[in-house]
Amino acid sequence: MVRWFPLDHQSARWLLATAAATLAPHAIHLPPWLLAICALLLAWRSQLPWQKGAAGHRVAILFLALGTAVGVRLHFGHFFGRDSGVALLAALLCLKVLESSSARDVRACVLLSFFLQLGLFFYDQTPAIGALALVGSLLAIVTLTSLQDAAAPLAAQLRTGALLLAQGLPFMIALFVLFPRVQGPLWGLPADAYAGRSGLSDSMTPGSISQLGLSDAIAFRAAFRAAPPPRAQRYWRGPVLTTFDGQTWRPGSYTVASQPSYRAAGPTYRYRLTLEPHGQNWLLALDYPAGVVRGARYASDHRLLADAPLRGRSRFDLVATPSALIGLDENSAVLAAARHLPPESNPRARALARKFAESDASPAVILERTLAHLRASRLTYTLNPPRLGKHSVDGFLFDTRRGFCEHFSSAFVFLIRAAGVPSRVVTGYQGGEINPIDGSLVVRQSDAHAWAEVWLAGRGWVRVDPTALAAPLRIEAGLGAALPEGEPLPFMRRTQFAWLLAVRNQWEAASHTWNQWVLGYNPDRQRELLARLGFPGTDWQALTVLLGATGAGLMLLLFAGAFLQRNTADRLDRAWSAFCRKLAKRGVARQPWEGPVDYGVRAANAFPRQAAALHAIAANYARLRYGPLAEPGAVLELYRRIRRLKLQ
Repeated sequence: MVRWFPLDHQSARWLLATAAATLAPHAIHLPPWLLAICALLLAWRSQLPWQKGAAGHRVAILFLALGTAVGVRLHFGHFFGRDSGVALLAALLCLKVLESSSARDVRACVLLSFFLQLGLFFYDQTPAIGALALVGSLLAIVTLTSLQDAAAPLAAQLRTGALLLAQGLPFMIALFVLFPRVQGPLWGLPADAYAGRSGLSDSMTPGSISQLGLSDAIAFRAAFRAAPPPRAQRYWRGPVLTTFDGQTWRPGSYTVASQPSYRAAGPTYRYRLTLEPHGQNWLLALDYPAGVVRGARYASDHRLLADAPLRGRSRFDLVATPSALIGLDENSAVLAAARHLPPESNPRARALARKFAESDASPAVILERTLAHLRASRLTYTLNPPRLGKHSVDGFLFDTRRGFCEHFSSAFVFLIRAAGVPSRVVTGYQGGEINPIDGSLVVRQSDAHAWAEVWLAGRGWVRVDPTALAAPLRIEAGLGAALPEGEPLPFMRRTQFAWLLAVRNQWEAASHTWNQWVLGYNPDRQRELLARLGFPGTDWQALTVLLGATGAGLMLLLFAGAFLQRNTADRLDRAWSAFCRKLAKRGVARQPWEGPVDYGVRAANAFPRQAAALHAIAANYARLRYGPLAEPGAVLELYRRIRRLKLQ
């Protein structure tokens, strides 16, 4: 049977602070109704006395727990998953805090807090999340230490918790550096663990890419070994869309191989690509990748595909050859698919395309006529295109004349196909900005783009960007420079926030370093680091021995530090030692086996005139040393009484 200990108010306050600090980072992930319930439960508990049974009836708490569980089940549709599991833990923590009235309850709440702090990393692994988890862990440790020394001042309790956390940091670093790295998770994650990823889709409809235009979220970063290519050559290839049903473009069939089907030509650019997780397997490599890429394959439509969907932040070392000629010997089935259009769709655009193909014009002439017409049409580039009807290309070219990059590329490819020239839509990203702090090139969701490729005999697939006809600055200077005045811009691209942009660059550079050296610490990096430290060729057995030896060494250092601390460094012990020395000089030395109270009795018998003072000093020392810690002034007062003591 576990003995019940009443909960001190100091420990109660630390417990509430721990629960609040643990739940606060989860606020953006919890349903609003559950967040409100958690806040009300903590506020309710803060107003109740911290005595046994004061938190309310067990039956009421049970009904609250059941009601919350039903709400979670109805909201998420299941109990077993990341979001529903975190929601249940949050509710359980607040309910446990509500009924807490003993040290045992506090320990259970602290354990729940540790689980929720770990749950933060299911959503994100940024430095900010790490710092928040560290703050929550510190408060949890302080809560536990306050149970042992409830009378200590707040600053002293916080200092003790910080010291314990600091003592654990070397062990944490040793585990991080030496624990055998495993690619991928150690256990299966629930189905919703990868929910909420944003970015390009594998299909394109009018308005699908413009929805990303206001997002400042980072899609990926590229660190070039030398100068990056000019902005006009920064086309990052994603899905290649061949099939069109009159509204939506989708990928066609393709094959994969370990090597590209084209030859590298012209200047090459070597870079390290760090992709944010998007749940798909395309790598968004700079046109056109070359060489064998570990963990990736080449699609016949000249994309680079990862062997598995990118569920976590991923890094690849790549080579780009923007001047390479692709698809010189394209097979007839691919070209036939690149000419196909749904029957009876967009009749006005079809009629216009027939004019471009008059007089048996060659594909090159048709291309020039199409581009000239689009250039003369004075189409408007906008993030807020009007809605289009069944014949979307006709509506854009002849009615609204306002669109984003997907409207331009879709209309162009339809026209050129209707004139008999093979063509297709390519989606991905274009551009990117250099972070002046670390020199990496950052590509954001607002850089999402769609362009076209036309197949010409002897030249293969040729990139054509029809958006540049209406908004040339989109390619040369980015989205912000291309939009008409008054159009909404991503928040961080507004010129009045230049100072905020500088802060963002600093933060993103720090995050990039964190991603490369902490989140990117994979088996290869571990072997490289250990080789530099003089441990080449380590396997998991050698790592286990090294980790054990390092842990034992750290423990010995902690024990040595504790052993070398002088007992007399404590002010209370210094005062007692002075008392014992004063009596020893008068012939009453304390025996090693003699406790302070017994010693005080013997000293009082030897000096009856000072008996009251001797009894008081011995009793106060015993109380301060072995009882609850009193205020600091009590130790100082005892020291002064010993100094004033005159033995007669």
